Amino acid sequence: MKKSYYVLIAIIISALALTSCAARMASPDYAMSESYDSSKAAYEGVMQEAPMTAPAADSVSTGGMTNAVVETTTDQMIVKNASLSILADDPMKTQADIMQLAADMGGYTVYSNSYQTYTSSGAQVPYASVTIRVPADKLNDALDAIKEMTGDPAEFVTNESVSGEDVTQAYTDLASRLRNLEEAEKELSAMYEKATDAEDVLAIYNQKMQVSEQIEVIKGQMQYYEDASATSSIAVEIAAKASVQPVTIAGWQPKGVARNAVQALINFGKGFVNFLIWLAILVIPVILVIGTPIFFLVRWLVRRNRRIQAQRRQVPPIPVEKK
Repeated sequence: MKKSYYVLIAIIISALALTSCAARMASPDYAMSESYDSSKAAYEGVMQEAPMTAPAADSVSTGGMTNAVVETTTDQMIVKNASLSILADDPMKTQADIMQLAADMGGYTVYSNSYQTYTSSGAQVPYASVTIRVPADKLNDALDAIKEMTGDPAEFVTNESVSGEDVTQAYTDLASRLRNLEEAEKELSAMYEKATDAEDVLAIYNQKMQVSEQIEVIKGQMQYYEDASATSSIAVEIAAKASVQPVTIAGWQPKGVARNAVQALINFGKGFVNFLIWLAILVIPVILVIGTPIFFLVRWLVRRNRRIQAQRRQVPPIPVEKK
């Protein structure tokens, strides 16, 4: 009786905790946290190279979370990211300046790349790209500083976009689920300490491990939201000004004409290849499936008609008796 009592209580507690998680996963709000799996993996790789700065002095650690972070549950948690496409005299130097800018602002570099490309005239020009993260409250300052590096933002900033996602509700839901799971874990731990039968100990231990695993997953999700809202990502594509300089012919500047023609040719090629793929995968099989029986049916009817006509020609007409 005692053995069954421990096992039953353990199962009930774990079921309540896991049911709470399942209910939250099934809700629409949980969809916002689905990005965690892919984003966390990328973020962990970044954090190994450039860890976050230490929390403020008035942030007291409480079980892996901070009071400053917990307080944000009453405010909005917005994940902001931006992207820029700019032109620079020296893309490599501008890339280095952007990386230094991130460091000066208390951020870090996530990704950088540089290579050589060619203009329509065959000239070799450099090209660079860089992704940085800066404190969220310095996002606008960082964008302004990067645009000023071009010399004339109105002319040499070719694209700019800023996106934001409100993750307040998702974070609050995770915090609620975390509290429920931690309460269940405490109850299971107390039962584990009191259990004496080996089978009871094993059953309670397995339930406790399942709850602990859920706790770690939720803590990881919450940590991702905290870090993602504390810093903003800026992805910058840097092309050389020489790659888009117009050619002047007798006062006429066919700016971008060659580039547009090449792009149109590429678009035509893509469309033609897409057409061939549809033709090979869809159209031809459909024609074979539907057309083959029709073809043989028509051929049989034509041959049958020919045989009938040939037989009619071979049979002599019946003479008509004259009265």
